[in-house]
Amino acid sequence: MRQLALKWAGSDSQMFICRDSFGHVVVTGRWTRDADESWTEWTAVKPSDLLVFSLAACTGYDVVMIMKRQRQRLSDLYITADAEQAPDPPYAFTHIHLHYVVSGQNLDPNKVKRAITLSQERYCSVAATIRGVTEITYSFEVRADPP
Repeated sequence: MRQLALKWAGSDSQMFICRDSFGHVVVTGRWTRDADESWTEWTAVKPSDLLVFSLAACTGYDVVMIMKRQRQRLSDLYITADAEQAPDPPYAFTHIHLHYVVSGQNLDPNKVKRAITLSQERYCSVAATIRGVTEITYSFEVRADPP
C-alpha cells in the first residue's frame, strides 16, 4: 500500500501541501487575508481539479505507452478536459469529456482510437475509480507532423 501525506499550511489558510509516495509535492487550496491589504493572496490548484488532472494524466500515460507498442510515431499528445459538477454539495463530477489531440507521422486513426479506448476501459485506474459516478466521454483528432 502506498502512503501519501497532507499538511495544512496553518494559520487562517485553506492551503495544503500534499506529498505523494515518491516524495513529490503538490500545493492545493488558497490563502487569503481579506482584512490585510499588504497581504499577497496565495492560490494553488483546486483539489477537485486534481481529480480531473489525474484522469487526463493517467489516460495520457496509457495512450503514449500503447501507441509506442503499436509502433506509431507519436510526437505530441495534448489533452483538454471539460468537467461538469453537480450544482449542490458535494459537487460531484457528473460528466468529464476528454479531447485528445494526437500528433505524429503516419498515425493510424484506428490505432489512436484503440489506444484511447483501452486506456479508458481497461488500464486507467482513475477512470475505473470514478466511472460508476461520473460519465466519461472522449473525442480525438489526429494531426500529421510536417514532412
